[in-house]
Amino acid sequence: MVWPAPVTLTSPHVRLEPLSPSHHDALCEATRDGELWQLWYTSVPAPEGMAAEIQRRLALQATASMLPFTVFDMSAQGQGRVVGMTTYMHIDATHRRVEIGSTWTARSAQRTPLNTAAKRLLLAHAFEQLECIAVEFRTHRLNTQSRRAIERLGAQLDGVLRAHQRTADGSQRDTAVYSITAAEWPAVRSHLDWLMNKSR
Repeated sequence: MVWPAPVTLTSPHVRLEPLSPSHHDALCEATRDGELWQLWYTSVPAPEGMAAEIQRRLALQATASMLPFTVFDMSAQGQGRVVGMTTYMHIDATHRRVEIGSTWTARSAQRTPLNTAAKRLLLAHAFEQLECIAVEFRTHRLNTQSRRAIERLGAQLDGVLRAHQRTADGSQRDTAVYSITAAEWPAVRSHLDWLMNKSR
């Protein structure tokens, strides 16, 4: 049996639905919100590359190394519209570890409770249903917005992988690696619930 299996995760703020080619047009519209593909320090598909990105993620799902989701904004303002993508990636079924990554969110949905709610769903599923021993987050060392968001979740910095990858513009990426362990999850869960209640 494939681990982890596709699943839909829902909360009052967000729905994470298994990625489907039928989401293509809505994802194109979401990435136009802020022209996110122009950000040099991350990799977000442009509308003309969305079909290929969907197929890339689904191909990785077929090899059990990724479980991709489409992100829906379920708030009163979002009204169920598609606002981005996220995944479980670098899946290690033997050691029960996953990374939450390859995430992008439409500009208008950033700095809202949506990201915290989505991470709360993914972390709860990873630790409480999949029985993961740890969940990782990785981002460009210079992506300060992403690093602040990861740290706000309660993840701890494990270290920086220097000259880890090449970016689309040919420069080298130093990757900051964060994680939350199973032992830390109860405290992190309480922290996330507090953040969510505070944002109401």
